[in-house]
Amino acid sequence: MVNTRAWLAEAIATFGLVFFGPLSVILAVVAFGEGLSIEAIIMISLGHGAIIALMVYAFGHVSGAHINPAVTIPMIITKKIGVADGAGYIASQVIGGIIATLSLMALFPEIGKVVLWGGHGGPSELLNFSMGSAFVVEIILTFFLVVVIFMTAVHKKAPKSVYGAAIGGMVFLLHLVGVPLTGASMNPARSLAPAVATGDAGLLEIQWLYWAAPIIGGIIAGVIMNYVYVNKAEKELSLIHI
Repeated sequence: MVNTRAWLAEAIATFGLVFFGPLSVILAVVAFGEGLSIEAIIMISLGHGAIIALMVYAFGHVSGAHINPAVTIPMIITKKIGVADGAGYIASQVIGGIIATLSLMALFPEIGKVVLWGGHGGPSELLNFSMGSAFVVEIILTFFLVVVIFMTAVHKKAPKSVYGAAIGGMVFLLHLVGVPLTGASMNPARSLAPAVATGDAGLLEIQWLYWAAPIIGGIIAGVIMNYVYVNKAEKELSLIHI
């Protein structure tokens, strides 16, 4: 039986990410200009990290607050969520993200267009515009994001009072280092929303990068963390309660 209340939670939480995250990008342009200054990078990182932390605390007890297909797919593979619910989660994340971008387009039609309402445009000059390098970077970034999620939100022995802060803090760190390289997607729904809503050919053409790499990184992390650490903790706790 599917949980439509959880689907709605995923849509709302992903709307929050794809609204406030890109809004921080738009406001960084207003405050610091179009270049990626250190102040702009910090502002963008704070915007994404804070909204993730808050949405995790708000909806973690409802849906797990995946907010990301690259988190949901490893959860399906490790049987933390059913396939039908997982598909509903991903659809809800995509829909919530697209509605968020459409909202930003309506509110900021001019200044938002400068940054394509937070769209991710591929590898930067720092990576010599290499798609291969960008692919590896996105795998690594998402790997560590999902490591933190499994070891704080999923692991039965982890203190649940801090998992939102831990995940949000990791998102902050990964944006701090990843924004100048690939835009720091780590989330197919976050990247797809501006591409679909704007219909920009450049953003649409590069979606394979922002879907394949984060999902691969997420699966590797989820499978390793689950079978090496999470399952062990669950078995130990089940023995205690026998």
